Amino acid sequence: MGRNRGALPMRDAMNVQPQSSDRFAAGSTRSRTIRAAAAAVVALAATLGLVACGPNTLVPGNPVAQSPGGVTQSQPIDFTTPPADLDSAAQAVVPGIVDVDTELGLQNGEGAGTGIVLSSDGIVLTNNHVVEGATKISVTDLGNGQSYDATVLGFDRSEDMAVIKLSGASGLQTAPLGDSDKVAVGDAVVGVGNAGGRGTPTAATGRVTNLNRAITASDDATGSAEQLTGLIQVAANIEPGDSGGPLVNSAGQVIGMDTAASKGFRFSTSGGQGFAIPINKALTVAKQIQAGQSSDRVHIGDTAFIGVSVTSVTGGAQIRGVVQGGPADQLGLEARDVITAVDDHSVTSATDLTSTMDQHHPGDNITLKWTDPTGQSQSAKVQLAKGPVG
Repeated sequence: MGRNRGALPMRDAMNVQPQSSDRFAAGSTRSRTIRAAAAAVVALAATLGLVACGPNTLVPGNPVAQSPGGVTQSQPIDFTTPPADLDSAAQAVVPGIVDVDTELGLQNGEGAGTGIVLSSDGIVLTNNHVVEGATKISVTDLGNGQSYDATVLGFDRSEDMAVIKLSGASGLQTAPLGDSDKVAVGDAVVGVGNAGGRGTPTAATGRVTNLNRAITASDDATGSAEQLTGLIQVAANIEPGDSGGPLVNSAGQVIGMDTAASKGFRFSTSGGQGFAIPINKALTVAKQIQAGQSSDRVHIGDTAFIGVSVTSVTGGAQIRGVVQGGPADQLGLEARDVITAVDDHSVTSATDLTSTMDQHHPGDNITLKWTDPTGQSQSAKVQLAKGPVG
């Protein structure tokens, strides 16, 4: 049975500055803790150590459509003032979301995020960085309070999206989806998610401040970086743990997927604003993954693994560490070696190595080429192993 953890202090997120461990900080006030039906909320390991949510507890009720008001060219928008009460809009989506809890085996850590339920048999949309590096994924559905093991069907690293499947799930309530093409600057919105990894859904109200924004996301573990484009920018207190959760309009419809930082992942941006992937764009990728259609951007199935952490240097991807027993270790690679090619594809950076590996699967045989610290070029064939997600 879920438990109410009580009211947490409200904080004025307008004064929060970006933190080094966060992809971004906030732009408005995280207002409330949402309490779903008794069995709907189960505690997850709190791994991010961040204060979230506010003093008021919401009780589920019938959603009431609210209008953000007529915003015209001549009417100034006050982005510093949170919109009117969006409790019912937030409550409308709670039964259609999940908490995602991961074990990061190679990093000896844990992670927490959120997901949006797309089908009654347990197809869930989330951020790729929520499940990236996971050796085990556990999911708690907030609609029925049940926990499930999950596997990754596929991911698009360049868009920070992943689709996971809950094992043995049936009869799940799906999230009410809206149309992100109709979103406008000034619209009242609320981000709902597992802020701080506490397992209790919280709501962060705010307004849309910009559309079609681009930011750079970097991964400390792999050294790779991707530019996320076409994002909805909001003045709302989106936090680590909210990642993969819904951005909701005043009618209680999901119009975006919140994207926030977690340990090891960073955003390079300014303004202390939140960002969300438009739901129309996210669903296009999700449908491609569900259909099993891989591409140069979409990876289907298990992740191939050579067992290194790298950083970009002139001429390739320099190894920072080698996983004991992995393919690279079997070849005798060590820290400071520079990977220069996979088969006939030249590797020019850490990001390039990551995207190249996304085109492969466990069991594939490749020729790995590298330069040792003395400058000597070497190459050898190796079979790729099954690795953590992403």
